[in-house]
Amino acid sequence: MSRHIVFLLLFILCGFGTSFSQNITWTKDGRGMLQIADGQLVRVDPKTGSRELLIAKSQLKPLDGKGPIDIEGYSLSENGEWALIFTNTARVWRYNTRGDYWLLNLKNNKFRQIGKGRPAQSLMFAKLSPDGSKVAYVSEKNIYVEDLNSAAVKQLTSDGKGKLINGTFDWVYEEEFFLRDGFRWSTDSKNIAYWQVDANGTRDFYMINNTDSVYSRLVPVEYPKVGQPISRVKVGVVNITNAITKWMGIPGDPGKNYLVRLEWTNGDEVIVQQLDRKQQQSNLYLCNMRSGVAKKIYSEKDEAWIDIQAAWDEDYANGGWDWLNKGREFLWSSEKDGWRHLYIIDRDGKEKLITKGNYDVIDIVNVDEAKGFVYFMASPYDATSSYLYRVSLSGTGDPELLSPASQKGTHKYEISPGAIYAYHQFSNYYTPTTAELITLADHKGLNGENRVADAVSKADSTSSGISFFKVKTADGIEMDAWMQKPVGFDPTKKYPVVFYVYTEPWRQTVQNRFGVAGAELRNADFFKNGYLYVSLDNRGTPAPKGRSWRKSIYQKIGLLNIHDQAMGAKEILKLPYADTSRVAVWGWSGGGTATLNLMFQYPEIYKTGISIAAVANQLTYDNVYQERYMGDPFESLDVYKKGSPLTYAQNLKGNLLYIHGTGDDNVHYQNAEMLVNELIRYNKQFQFMPYPNRSHGIYEGAGTRQHLSTLFSEYMRKNCPPGPKN
Repeated sequence: MSRHIVFLLLFILCGFGTSFSQNITWTKDGRGMLQIADGQLVRVDPKTGSRELLIAKSQLKPLDGKGPIDIEGYSLSENGEWALIFTNTARVWRYNTRGDYWLLNLKNNKFRQIGKGRPAQSLMFAKLSPDGSKVAYVSEKNIYVEDLNSAAVKQLTSDGKGKLINGTFDWVYEEEFFLRDGFRWSTDSKNIAYWQVDANGTRDFYMINNTDSVYSRLVPVEYPKVGQPISRVKVGVVNITNAITKWMGIPGDPGKNYLVRLEWTNGDEVIVQQLDRKQQQSNLYLCNMRSGVAKKIYSEKDEAWIDIQAAWDEDYANGGWDWLNKGREFLWSSEKDGWRHLYIIDRDGKEKLITKGNYDVIDIVNVDEAKGFVYFMASPYDATSSYLYRVSLSGTGDPELLSPASQKGTHKYEISPGAIYAYHQFSNYYTPTTAELITLADHKGLNGENRVADAVSKADSTSSGISFFKVKTADGIEMDAWMQKPVGFDPTKKYPVVFYVYTEPWRQTVQNRFGVAGAELRNADFFKNGYLYVSLDNRGTPAPKGRSWRKSIYQKIGLLNIHDQAMGAKEILKLPYADTSRVAVWGWSGGGTATLNLMFQYPEIYKTGISIAAVANQLTYDNVYQERYMGDPFESLDVYKKGSPLTYAQNLKGNLLYIHGTGDDNVHYQNAEMLVNELIRYNKQFQFMPYPNRSHGIYEGAGTRQHLSTLFSEYMRKNCPPGPKN
């Protein structure tokens, strides 16, 4: 199910194409970094460390005399004259994508609010035009444009209301296609391309808020369940002078297709990616903004599903397109040869493979057309790690490893334009995350510093108690695994085993990074003190092991992943120090679902389970996610039933703690009530903890996390007691 189980406010996407959680943006010349520090914007010279103040707090004071506004996001105009500041932000579903915008003239220091006549905190995705003369934004489901000098405002769409949405998206497009920012300026600043979402066919799911008043309040969520109609989406181009929209004539019934990517070419066309409802066919269309004629230039099919680029590379959430050769070609990805590889495709659909071999591209880091390279993350020999490679855009030559071969683990890079410098992060299971600025050509730290190398040399692999290894099941399936052994481990004694699971196509739990066995719901030493803590990555998890590994789970969620986990657990439990009478499993969201299935389908193995925010019935989840992996429910209803924990609830034998937030807009609380009813039906005793009006992350409200942590820890200690036994 959903992958969002962390604190949601740690990651803010503001429509500028940048993750502000990292707080670093490279300048266009690649020789400086922009950074928010102490409420001000500074430019840092990575080579010397010198800092230039670009925007001071004193420049961010409104005329009413109040204190300076906070910079929660920003963008700068191409001509260097304007700064657009995002502040006073608020959540829309998961992210803080609405708020207020302020405009600062960097030449005369004039400072004013954009969209001042609109309701407070209602502006979304404000973007300066390429020519630096205007700003466009969404407010209350319509698109507006405002002149920077005169402050004159023009409304470009007027039909947005209710479930008809212009320039942004409904719940499911945000959740499953990573789309929030729904409009794009043309390169000449005269037109705006945008999505229009008609969710009128999507029924509301009603959550109940019982805590904020003596009378209950219904909270509607436009949520398309499995098999229900999808939102009808189309793409238009609106002229900012006359506010007339020309709709693009993309073939196919909007009620049977998704439009998942949209960008401008370098001329008068937009390029659109269309997925069919089953998400097994992807089409690319070039659409003429004047005539609306759409020409299909590329098509691809997959017997399971096709992942859009943002599904595996978060830099493409909200858009982005890598154009090459002055817009004649672009970079694309495909798994059609069995591995996720990069291709160059021209405007006639001709393609050229540029990454070759039996490995997956994990992440696109940088495209340096001037020097003729694309930089990407991969790990051909170890699916738990990630390293930086580069390969020629010509499609010739082998990939070149740039990460130091001696640094085994997970690398991350933010490469500057021109590939001069990089912000490099590294960790492995025993080396804390360490960051450094490097020159990319030699991968050495600036000013003689080599922080990562120093951290690796000082780290002690034995101090963590964690080991990485492979488990081969009786079926011949080999899975990556890690185990954290308790403090004072004695191999002559037996210890309880706790399995941490996710298992679905959205998360890989076995990664060689620091904190992989981290403390999410308990103090940091909970599992170190008396437990063998284990995680396995089954078939179907998004590990870089090729298409067949990842897509073997098609129409088998709740079966294949559960079987692999159970068979892997059997191998672990053969260890002489594993106590088969004390075996527990826990997980959240998709991991909560897996926990239920493991407890119900293999009660002879798992004696205790803690399931949080689980999907008990796959038919209750959203159509985009569940149909992608399980197919059309009208053609394959049986696989939905076979994969749902609800089907096996009568088999519960062990100790089960079931936890769910009643305000969960993602995995609805109805799952809990359905499962509770089924357990009652068969007189199965269990412990149940609903968290009133909490969402999928179960973090809202005073004391919530502490309570959840205490509940988790005490239940585990009571029902799967820690410590060695003879």
